[in-house]
Amino acid sequence: MIRLNLALLVAVLVSAFYLVHTQYESRRLYTALDRAQALTHKLNAEHEQLQVQKRAEATPARVQQLASRELQMRPVNPAITQYVMVSQSPVVAPQGGVAQP
Repeated sequence: MIRLNLALLVAVLVSAFYLVHTQYESRRLYTALDRAQALTHKLNAEHEQLQVQKRAEATPARVQQLASRELQMRPVNPAITQYVMVSQSPVVAPQGGVAQP
């Protein structure tokens, strides 16, 4: 009878430790899931913000402003436009032969 009681006591203790361990793992995984969902929400909000900034930076007015200020570009003006005329001379092929246009 004592052996049966000891065996049952050991079974109850093992079961109790397993239950505590399972609850701990469950809480740990739930916390990790909650953190991952919070990070997902934060990254989605940041992605949306970056998309808005990207659209704002790509507006035609912004591109025109950057082209004139940063690259010193200016609008097309017929007074400063240079036209290049193509001559009818034969074009030299890369192998040394003559290719006709």
